[in-house]
Amino acid sequence: MPCRGPCSLKRIFFYGFSAPVPNQIALLKPAYGAMALHRFASQFCVKSNHARVCLISSSRLSAWAHVELGPPDAILGITEAFKKDTKPEKINLGVGAYRDDSGKPYVLPTVKKAEEKLLSKNLDKEYAPIHGLPEFTGAAAKLAFGEDSDIIKNSLNASAQAISGTGALRIGTAFLKSFFPGSKDVWLPTPSWGNHTPILKHSGLGVQQYKYYDPQTCGFDFKGCMDDISKIPENSVIMLHACAHNPTGVDPKKEEWKELSQLVKDRKLFPYFDMAYQGFASGDTDRDAWALRQFIQDGHQVMVAQSFAKNMGLYGERAGMVSVTCNSKEEAERVLSQIKILIRPMYSNPPVHGARIAGMVLSDPELRPQWEQEVKGMADRIISMRQQLVDNLKKEGSSHNWSHITEQIGMFCFTGLKPDQVERLTKEFSIYLTKDGRISIAGVTSGNVGYLARAMHEVTK
Repeated sequence: MPCRGPCSLKRIFFYGFSAPVPNQIALLKPAYGAMALHRFASQFCVKSNHARVCLISSSRLSAWAHVELGPPDAILGITEAFKKDTKPEKINLGVGAYRDDSGKPYVLPTVKKAEEKLLSKNLDKEYAPIHGLPEFTGAAAKLAFGEDSDIIKNSLNASAQAISGTGALRIGTAFLKSFFPGSKDVWLPTPSWGNHTPILKHSGLGVQQYKYYDPQTCGFDFKGCMDDISKIPENSVIMLHACAHNPTGVDPKKEEWKELSQLVKDRKLFPYFDMAYQGFASGDTDRDAWALRQFIQDGHQVMVAQSFAKNMGLYGERAGMVSVTCNSKEEAERVLSQIKILIRPMYSNPPVHGARIAGMVLSDPELRPQWEQEVKGMADRIISMRQQLVDNLKKEGSSHNWSHITEQIGMFCFTGLKPDQVERLTKEFSIYLTKDGRISIAGVTSGNVGYLARAMHEVTK
């Protein structure tokens, strides 16, 4: 009797019988063992015809049986390896979050005060508007563009609350995909934040790159950058880091920004600013927004993604905003209406708690100046650790030029260490960082900077 149906495609020897079996069973690897095969086969009905056995499936395999295990996140992998290390002197320089000088997470006092004030208000937990809380979006826009900006005075910004900087970038790229009239390729600096490319591709946009970092000097490749941008096709989008470039910590100087602005304008490119570190880079929120505001002053329409993870320590609260500058208030209203339509099927409404905190900190006359001092304190600690690292490297007798460590700015530093040197740091000294030599200065403290300098000197001799 022939075996009917999709089951009779392969044969195995099962308990002494030569049996045609379903494809699903044939997919089982020998390594699974006889017991696993027995458990799997028990789901099937057995019909015998002399020495032949036909196994007919009574249930399907999981619809996700074909899904492969994805690669682990590079930064999370570093953290996991760090946690498993038992050496007391170990250092984690991979994490992208601020730590105090004891190496502990830091909750800003103004954030605590804002939460206390919010608690006393006994607020409800109703849905926010699709584009977010007005008290947050208004204050965040003023922080980005400036209190006296024409953008603010004339309501020329279409601004929507987003799920931190990542969400802001994702909404912005979705808007570009749907409405930008030019090329659907976005040009990123080399290198750029690791999440930029996935965000762009997830939105259906193409990814191109222009020169930015010079590994020979560990600084800005101004000439290479200008040359590459001059060749970008007109009506393309260019991604720019407003300050504290991630991952290099290398920013253009003001005069270089002015030349970049003019070139971008001449090439008819559309600037998309990622501003994740306003205030956290230099300690001055206006200084860190200088490039963005210069481009606007030069006549550019821009898009900007803001994050309040770093400058307010609201990492888990996911407070951010995307803004598009427009030529009129009526145009801004139309743009915002389309942004809201894009947001609705993504997550419908943004979370309220982090936005309430940020909105209060930015607008409260008592909290705002205190926050400005706190964010300056975080930036100053980072700057101080950079200087202490260089000083300790000199003390160890290093003959290398480490000036780029203090010339770079923000949370991250491209040390110039080679992959084999990074491997030695991890294996011999339990210092964990990414293979490209990037370190998070936030992980450096007055207690471990000497050990770090000694280890760096040893692997670079």
